[in-house]
Amino acid sequence: MLTITCPTCGPRDETEFVNGGESRRTRLPLAVSDTEWADYLFFHDNPRGPLRERWLHEFGCRRWFEAVRDTVTHAIPDMPA
Repeated sequence: MLTITCPTCGPRDETEFVNGGESRRTRLPLAVSDTEWADYLFFHDNPRGPLRERWLHEFGCRRWFEAVRDTVTHAIPDMPA
């Protein structure tokens, strides 16, 4: 079980959070083809090592924040509050 440090609430169990996926992805314009939209939704980079992600503290303060998770070990280092 992971412990994720919410910048507002402090360290909490991973079951309180929802992963919002990779952050800083380029948003698509409003008019795109079905193929481009499907690629945007379903095909992502899968790097080995640190990955910046968005997290929602759903069962806490309900705030979004960014954290870096290691995709090999799943470790998320403590973030400054």
